[in-house]
Amino acid sequence: MTQREEDAAVEAEPQEYVPDPRRWRILAVSLLVGFMSLLDVTIVNVAVPSIRAGLEASTGAIQWVVSGYALAFGMTLVAGGRLGDAHGRRRMMTIGLIGFVVSSAAVGLAPNAAAIVVARLVQGASAGLLTPQNSGLIQQLFRGDERGRAFGMFGFTVAVASAAGPLIGGLLIGALGEENGWRALFLVNVPIGLVALVLILRLVPDNPGGRDAAKDTRIDIPGALLLGLAVVSVLYPLISVEGGARWPLLIVLAFPPLAWAFLRWEQRTVARGHPPLLDVSLLRSLPGYANGLLVGTLYFTGFTGIFLVLSVHLQEGVGFSPLQAALLMTPFAVGAATTSPLAGRLVGRLGRRVTLIALSVMMSGTALAAWLVTSPADTLWWTLAPAMFLAGVGGGGVISPNFTLTLAEVPPQMGGAAGGALQTGQRIGSALGAALLMTVYQASQSFTSVELAARWALVAALAVLAIALAAAVRSWRLGD
Repeated sequence: MTQREEDAAVEAEPQEYVPDPRRWRILAVSLLVGFMSLLDVTIVNVAVPSIRAGLEASTGAIQWVVSGYALAFGMTLVAGGRLGDAHGRRRMMTIGLIGFVVSSAAVGLAPNAAAIVVARLVQGASAGLLTPQNSGLIQQLFRGDERGRAFGMFGFTVAVASAAGPLIGGLLIGALGEENGWRALFLVNVPIGLVALVLILRLVPDNPGGRDAAKDTRIDIPGALLLGLAVVSVLYPLISVEGGARWPLLIVLAFPPLAWAFLRWEQRTVARGHPPLLDVSLLRSLPGYANGLLVGTLYFTGFTGIFLVLSVHLQEGVGFSPLQAALLMTPFAVGAATTSPLAGRLVGRLGRRVTLIALSVMMSGTALAAWLVTSPADTLWWTLAPAMFLAGVGGGGVISPNFTLTLAEVPPQMGGAAGGALQTGQRIGSALGAALLMTVYQASQSFTSVELAARWALVAALAVLAIALAAAVRSWRLGD
């Protein structure tokens, strides 16, 4: 038996699990940090007009202010997860949070658009170090039904952060004015981040020692570069499409060879006995992990673009203010907040059926919204809002069970990297969905009204969600 086979056999042995009595407090701190990093993906959307006016920024610069964060975020998720697996989640959370706080202050105090773009890139990369530590800590600290409950709280955080960003941004800009309000969106991260930093240093444990510890803490830098380039080859063209550019779509052609090179390199790395960035054998040996990646990516493709399209439609097509548009979409967050913890408790008993039921409810709400989005503006509060609530009720039951089921058999020492890959798929899905739905919305306006264009965009979201449901049905039939 080779040394690698011996190590694998030792790692496969069941380890005695001793629950940390502070695990729920640790989770609360972790989710606070996760909420901050996810909130900054969407909160900036409502600040775009204020930033453009205050700094006299070009459209291209503003596009990078919005999208540079998501690009850097998606690039660093898997590497951040692997660093946490190898060198300690507390260390990576500390480094990432310091970077996030400093870059947030730099954005809030930026004298020009170029400074904001650079700071947003650093902010996104810092968030990429922070976010995968959430799934890694849950894998490390929880077992059985408690893990489902913990991922339920994580799903609650993802859903609420995604939907609450525009609302919080609209409230701050409305209260402080356009000149200072957009700066407050970022400066508010500083005091919250400093409090969270103290709590991380006091509560978050180091990675477990003994058999659960990483045997080799070296980082696969070539693998990280290949994966980063592959992610950029998808995200950058999609982000550019949102801004109106078309030629960057040619860059997508680089994705297949880059993805192939990454897979081959990781296989070679494992064969040489070196630690991979992401053990791609998980995709083959754990079908539930591969299926969960697919379901999560497809769900975020159909789900995230809905907020962007409705935000643009309600403001530009209907004439709502940013705050009014955000308030009309808030019922989605309320619905998701209601069901995420419940779904986390039920997934241990019902398994993938929770995802099937939740996606069906989500699709029903989306179909209802597509039908009602053409209602007169003064009736949208009583028509579209309930539809968004129903969609949120379903949406809250998708994210947390999918995390639980996808990572159920992943070894804790790979929890950060595996969770980072799952969230990378979500980020790619978000960018793809935003580009797809906005393209449908804008193209439809050439032959129909803006109200019907919004309907066609929601129908496109519904089609993608149907594919996600089909993938979930397949996973359920395979017993994942």
